[in-house]
Amino acid sequence: MKSSETTMRIGELAERFDLAPHVLRHWESVGLLSPADRINGRRRYTHDHVVRVVTILRAKAAGMSLDQIREVLTRTGRAERQALLQRHHAELERRLAEIAASKALIEHLMECTADDFAQCPVYRRLTETA
Repeated sequence: MKSSETTMRIGELAERFDLAPHVLRHWESVGLLSPADRINGRRRYTHDHVVRVVTILRAKAAGMSLDQIREVLTRTGRAERQALLQRHHAELERRLAEIAASKALIEHLMECTADDFAQCPVYRRLTETA
């Protein structure tokens, strides 16, 4: 680590992302986050750690498990990593299509004036494509 590089303590990094410090320690223990350098026995995190935490959080938000995230982060070959990411991307696309179909049903129901929405012709047509 360069001496001119700004570092932060574990609590500062955790707070930046609204995480508990033990989460960062866990991610280190399972190989998601490289161990921080220690200064006077305390972990000191760099901007590289910030980038890694953002990557982990975005991957988790995309529905990836910690094992899947570690697999992506530890792949050394670009082709292997791309193949792995393409599978995750396809799953995201599938989930987005499901969400869009559900959203269309809900939006119709918010506007539907039928007493029994299950009998509404528009709703029934939407359920056929869902």
